[in-house]
Amino acid sequence: MDTLLNAAALKNRMDRAVETGRRTVLLDVRWALGDPHGHDHYLRGHIPGAVFVDLATELAGPAEPRRGRHPLPPPEQFQESARRWGINDGDAVVAYDDSGNMAAARLWWMLRSAGFSSVYLLDGGLAAWRAAGFEVAAGPEQPAPGNVTLSDGAMPAIDAGQAATWGRRGLLLDARAGERYRGEIEPVDPRAGHIPGAVSAPTTGNLDADGRFLAPAELRERFEQLGYRDGVPTAVYCGSGVTAAHEIAALEIAGFSAALYPGSFSEWCHAASNDVVTGPEPYGEQTASH
Repeated sequence: MDTLLNAAALKNRMDRAVETGRRTVLLDVRWALGDPHGHDHYLRGHIPGAVFVDLATELAGPAEPRRGRHPLPPPEQFQESARRWGINDGDAVVAYDDSGNMAAARLWWMLRSAGFSSVYLLDGGLAAWRAAGFEVAAGPEQPAPGNVTLSDGAMPAIDAGQAATWGRRGLLLDARAGERYRGEIEPVDPRAGHIPGAVSAPTTGNLDADGRFLAPAELRERFEQLGYRDGVPTAVYCGSGVTAAHEIAALEIAGFSAALYPGSFSEWCHAASNDVVTGPEPYGEQTASH
């Protein structure tokens, strides 16, 4: 199953839509930690026809300590959002952002988990579209409501209880920046460090200098060096379940599979009974106080 679509292929798909009868729904997921102005960025310039998706309100439920900063919304709410974006059964969806697909991958994962298989990430995002010389549009888009029917649970996921022991029987990847994994800084969560047993695997290592995913062979080498092996169950978390989806997309491009821990570290560190360790090693140099 293909994960990526490049800018030229997307442009060709859009230009031939009438001829082929294939509908492509474009979704702009402009969001980044510390930048609440995604919608403003979208209004100033987006791929023609693209509909804005608000990650904080449409790809997440309200933040709460026991479920993390970006808990998954109820399936029926997600289906309602997908119809509002104009998705019909049988459509293809292409998601993108302007940050290496770090946010768009959340939508990719959610649609895939909802049983919608024809969903792609625009490799390189909006920057790749612009670099190819293709036009952008300003202002909002108003799609006709869609009729898509979504399900739930088609992508593997784990909970905090499973995350607690995952490192002893499989590979648990921490997709956050290395300094957050090591506990040197923590900009948003109440405790700094990582889940015991986790291996540091920052999502930035999945991309080249232009924000495109590395080639499949390079990604395979990366994840094998981090400990991926056939038959070894693999799971991924990040701060709040957003960029971890990017890691899962990269693993899929490499030909590997992994489960998502949706609550991620923001859920984990709020429970006083959960240990948090610091330092560069999976089981840490010290245990952070509860």
